[in-house]
Amino acid sequence: MPLDPRIYSYVSNEEYYPDKAVIIKEGAHGDWIYVVLEGRVKVRRKTSKGQLTIATLKAGAVFGEFMFLQNKSGQRTASVVANGPVTVGILDANRIGKELGKLSPMLRKLLSTLADRLEDVSTKLVQFASK
Repeated sequence: MPLDPRIYSYVSNEEYYPDKAVIIKEGAHGDWIYVVLEGRVKVRRKTSKGQLTIATLKAGAVFGEFMFLQNKSGQRTASVVANGPVTVGILDANRIGKELGKLSPMLRKLLSTLADRLEDVSTKLVQFASK
């Protein structure tokens, strides 16, 4: 998916990572939201049988948004690793938060519910893969 210029307008900083570099570590604390600008990343979760790749994301994909959309703070639920050289943009969470705050409470709840559901599906996939 090509990068939407509207998403790029939220990029406050760009970072480059070489192949296999860890961008987000599962279990670490963090609240940054990223967008893949160039290259690919793998989203991985720990299982009893080792690491499970649950998604490969390419340019235009956003990651690290679960905690933000769920209005939570805590540990990251997955690792994100460079799959070849990758450039990511760090999104301006303050600006996004202000715009999210302008949405109706019902629409904010819908976004939070969708993030909850995606997290639940991811967890069930890990459980299934561990059997």
